[in-house]
Amino acid sequence: MKKHAITMAFAGLALSGAALAQTAAPAAPAAPEPEFTLAYNVGLVSEYRYRGISQSARDPALQGGIDYTHKSGFYLGTWGSTIQWIKDSSIPAGPSAKGPVEIDLYGGYKSSINDDVSYDVGLLQYWYATNTLSNVTGANANTTEVYGALTYKIFTAKYSHSLTNLFGTPNSHGSGYLDLSLAFDLGDGWSVTPHVGWQRIANFGTYMDYSLTGGKDLGDGWSASLALIGTNWKSHFGFPYTLPGSGTKDLGRANLVAGIKKTF
Repeated sequence: MKKHAITMAFAGLALSGAALAQTAAPAAPAAPEPEFTLAYNVGLVSEYRYRGISQSARDPALQGGIDYTHKSGFYLGTWGSTIQWIKDSSIPAGPSAKGPVEIDLYGGYKSSINDDVSYDVGLLQYWYATNTLSNVTGANANTTEVYGALTYKIFTAKYSHSLTNLFGTPNSHGSGYLDLSLAFDLGDGWSVTPHVGWQRIANFGTYMDYSLTGGKDLGDGWSASLALIGTNWKSHFGFPYTLPGSGTKDLGRANLVAGIKKTF
């Protein structure tokens, strides 16, 4: 009888605990998703490369941007960098050009088809404020592109199509760029991103660029990167990518590029 009474006592305690658990206050609901987010970034790179070609005469560049993202998937943003290539396009004892800054203005829509597949479509304007490149080439440096990207797990394929002449190249309307990349998350804030791309310049030709980028999340919004970036410009066309103002520097030759960025 005593053993039975003890067993019943424990059973009563268990039932009382269950009743208390059922009557306990429910957990606080998760905070609702914000309507939109704003993110800012500023950074410094040892050299600004775009599609494999140095935009800063292989010198350091200061960069920064602002991104607005709505919870529906629509986004707007702007990003800027110091550059030298427009000034360096000036012809000695001939036409000169100016345009020290690149400002990118973009907007688009991102969404997911399922857990593995997502897409991104948008419009991008490369704006070189007060540039006078048309004095040299006859075409304005400002360029507008539409783009579309499809991501499957760690693989992304993106295509960009110019609606204008491409970066001041005459008769290059309708040029296209195909970008293929992989994003490997190595854990503990480390990542590796291999990339290969093909830039088709209408009425001129196509070259390939490549990169292998290692990244590290340093915490508190800081990140660092080191990339090997280059092109096949010289081997494909038979001459290096040079500009009058940067002398004999091959702006498409492979080089290591280091960067540091703060996001807040």
